Amino acid sequence: MAYRKLGRDCKHRRSMLANLTKDVIMHERIETTETRAKEVRKFVDKMITYGKNGSLVSRRQALAFLQNDNEAVQKVFNDLAKRYENRNGGYTRIMKTAERRGDNSLMAIIELVK
Repeated sequence: MAYRKLGRDCKHRRSMLANLTKDVIMHERIETTETRAKEVRKFVDKMITYGKNGSLVSRRQALAFLQNDNEAVQKVFNDLAKRYENRNGGYTRIMKTAERRGDNSLMAIIELVK
């Protein structure tokens, strides 16, 4: 699977993406760089798909990726899975915003679709 390296080594990148995924799940809307938003979208969609599946294996896979954050996994399996039960994907939306002052990095807001 092709992915962006985001200027990090493997462990740092995985940890950063897990933390961003948890933030999107818990707050339902975050602002980050455009490339990070595009990369984290894959993982948020995968977590919600695990929640819709609802099996024990899916719960364990979500717990493993989300670094044993029970609160985030509970929200995925109890709230978000019910919210998106009739939707076949596309659980997130990315909206581009202004450039960040300082390094002119393109910023974007990633949020869960209502």
